[in-house]
Amino acid sequence: MTDPKLTADHSRTAGVWPLIHAERAALAADLADLTDEQWATRSLCTELTVREVLAHLTVAASLNSVRWLAGVIRCRFDFDKQVAMRLAEQLGATPAETLERFRRLVPSTTKPPLPAIAMLGETIVHGEDIRRPLGIRHEYPIEVVTLVAEYYQGSDLVVVAKGRIGGLRLVANDGPFTTGSGQLVSGATLALVMAMTGRSTYCDDLEGDGVELLRRRCGMA
Repeated sequence: MTDPKLTADHSRTAGVWPLIHAERAALAADLADLTDEQWATRSLCTELTVREVLAHLTVAASLNSVRWLAGVIRCRFDFDKQVAMRLAEQLGATPAETLERFRRLVPSTTKPPLPAIAMLGETIVHGEDIRRPLGIRHEYPIEVVTLVAEYYQGSDLVVVAKGRIGGLRLVANDGPFTTGSGQLVSGATLALVMAMTGRSTYCDDLEGDGVELLRRRCGMA
């Protein structure tokens, strides 16, 4: 007899992949006409250019659990070293090649040992790591960004988020997302997602007596 919980989990996972594919396609379209100078722009990810962040997203779409583990062993469990190694593999010789490699993997359902919702979060957060410094605005469906916010508020997997918002009450002003108790932080759901994943620049878009505490926590590992 099929376990109803397993069936429900599978259905939720299957429903997330079209959202990931849509966001990847939108990002590829936004980057189609970048100049070489724009590709070299510093992203919101420490020490990475927008081109390198895109290559990192390509890695995530091409690396299954077996290859991920093999890389971890090869790098002697130095996870930062593996990230750098895999990024170099997908960067390509030119920005055009970097973008083409990403485009080819837009429909991929390959992933490291992470839940699909984490992959959606990575796609949106790293998409903004690229778009914000370039001045590119993208409108996310509120139900999609809310789904990501609800995931991050309860998770410290890959990126610290749950721990960063302890003692704070986050309230979206453009959707239904709300979580926590304590000092208030309010604003657009996307800004809340980006701040809870450590992007301090998005704190400029937030209001409430808890914003400065959240900003300080964004500077912590």
